[in-house]
This record gives sequence, C-alpha cells and structure tokens, in this order.
Amino acid sequence: MDKHQLFEEQVANIIDLALDEDLGHGDVTTEALIPSDLKGKASVLIKEPGVLAGIEIAGKVFRRVDPSLEMETLIKDGTRVQPGDVVATVSGGVASILKAERIAINFLQRLSGIATQTAEYVAKTGGFTVDITDTRKTTPGLRFLEKYAVLKGGGKNHRLHLGDGILVKDNHLAALRAMGMSLKEIVLKAKRNAPPGMLIEIEVTSAEEATEVAAAGADIILLDNMAPGEMRRVLNVLPDRVMTEASGGITLASVHDAAAAGVNRISVGALTHSSRALNISLELEF
Repeated sequence: MDKHQLFEEQVANIIDLALDEDLGHGDVTTEALIPSDLKGKASVLIKEPGVLAGIEIAGKVFRRVDPSLEMETLIKDGTRVQPGDVVATVSGGVASILKAERIAINFLQRLSGIATQTAEYVAKTGGFTVDITDTRKTTPGLRFLEKYAVLKGGGKNHRLHLGDGILVKDNHLAALRAMGMSLKEIVLKAKRNAPPGMLIEIEVTSAEEATEVAAAGADIILLDNMAPGEMRRVLNVLPDRVMTEASGGITLASVHDAAAAGVNRISVGALTHSSRALNISLELEF
C-alpha cells in the first residue's frame, strides 16, 4: 500500500467514525420535516480570513452520506480566503445535504483553523531558513488530517507516529539515567539499535548536554525550552553536520526570535492542539 492509499484509507475510517457518532441513530429532525424528494443547492461560505484546508474531505463526507450529491470545489486547499468567498457548492437531495452538513463543516473549520495558524507562524519566520513543524500533540484519531492541514498552511510534518523516527526525550533520558547510563552511552545505544538509515534526535536543556550528545554522534539535537540567547550559544559550539530543533513553549510572539537564533526547524505543538476553528458555514439556496 503506497502513502496515497494509506491516506485515503485513514480518511475513510475517520469519516465513518464521525458520521456514526452524529448520524448513527438517524436524523429525526430532517426525517420528520424534509421531503425525501426535495432538491436544492448549498454554498460553503467563508466568514473570516484564513487559509483553506479540508475542502476535499468535506466533499468525501457529502458523498459518503449520499453518493448522488454533487460538490463543485471552487477554491482549493492551501489558498488564502476572505469573508464572503464561496469555496464550494453542493447540489442534490436537501435531506442528504442536511445530514452531512455538520460533519463536513466541522472537518473544514478544524483543518482550516490549523492551516491558518500554521501560516501565521510561517509568516513570522520569513527571511530565515527554518522549517515550522508540527508535533504528535494532535486530536486522537485525527492525526492524518491535522498534519495534512499543517502542510496546507506551509508547515512541515515532524513524526507521524512513534515508528517514524527516534526522538529521545526527557522521560526516556530519566529512565536510562536511573539505570546509570550517561548521555554518550544513551546516544550510542540508540545508534546501535536504530533501524538502518534512521536519524537519532536527542532532547537537551543546556549547551553542555548538546556538546556531549553531538560528540557521541547524535544527528539532530532538540533544544528544549531554551531562550534565543542560549540557542545561539549552543549553535556556536555544535558542528555544522548536526541539525537543531527548537521546541517547547514557542508562540507567535517568540517564534521570530527562535528562528533568528539559527535553528534548522521549530516544532510547535500549538499548531494542532490549540488552533481555533475558522468560521465557515453552509447556506442552502432555492
């Protein structure tokens, strides 16, 4: 199975779970009031500025509820949108449109909110050669979609799952140090047991720790909750071959200074765990 097939399968499963949650016991309001043969058209309307993400996911929701529904996408994911923009139209049975509406718009609002906030972080680092990346701090079950939204906002994906890279964090270090291991020994053990070709990333909290793990052969050093001045001090003592990542408490107010310190990438959990949904609605027309 290639990555595209995997993505499509994951998306289908996510949509089915969401629809079962909302529609698993029927839609008693629509079924009581809306004739099954009533036809109509609806517009997906933007109500505040942002970056669109999830429009094709919304289309999949409508078609999953009723394959006869037709959705025309007018604006693609990754595009900046403004209030009043109609990003898509949906035509067909009104009852089916109403049954799919909430889930389709929920996905679109959530993913567009993530894309919008990601774009804000990327804009704050303009002029610096640095990647803004997400983390695994995602909504359970929605990681594929939320990381897709980060990409549409101009960010990059960090690890998709725990099998996607070796990242030795504070609790790994605490457990291994309790066994009497030094930082050097931890790095060497990780390199010895890592799958072929996989890079080793280690979290550090000081320049001294960074120097030690770099000398032991770490490929990427995560600078945890460091002030920009401390980041610059660390970068001055590290060999050029070592990649650096800033993480921990990075906000829109501080991301520019972190980028200016010279790190290669900045990981921001808030991209997915704290993004506000973009205001989007669906309006029926007759």
